[in-house]
Amino acid sequence: MDVNEKAPDFTLPDENGEPVTLSALKGKPIVLFFYPRANTPGCTIEACGFRDQYAKLIRAGLTVFGISPDTSKAQKKFQEKYELPYTLLADAEKQVAKLFDVLKEKNMYGKKVIGIERTTFLIAPDGTIAQVWRKVKPEGHAEQVLAESKAHK
Repeated sequence: MDVNEKAPDFTLPDENGEPVTLSALKGKPIVLFFYPRANTPGCTIEACGFRDQYAKLIRAGLTVFGISPDTSKAQKKFQEKYELPYTLLADAEKQVAKLFDVLKEKNMYGKKVIGIERTTFLIAPDGTIAQVWRKVKPEGHAEQVLAESKAHK
């Protein structure tokens, strides 16, 4: 998936098991950040960064979703533990990760594994991808998204 492409539509359960459909959110700019796993160090830093910038992101008109291969139950625990104010989506089958092409070969402790490459998409109100951040560094990423999203107003 790349800039100016139409974001693929999907429906996933949120942290409460309620379905969320991307196309139902058309008309709003959306930040969709993919992270490998709830409650891991880098993912916690990234998720808390979006939490800490949440008020500014909302004022900028953005709707934020975190998405990982965790279950809804694991997402709920993660959300409650770190008081995350935005919706977390459970992509346990990694179907949406495949649609957005964020499943990549990674090196984990010397072994090749297929996992989520930390990636964030800014989806424009018309449903096209306005910006993509790949191989995201968790520290300061939410601030970067906020700053760069203003260029797409």
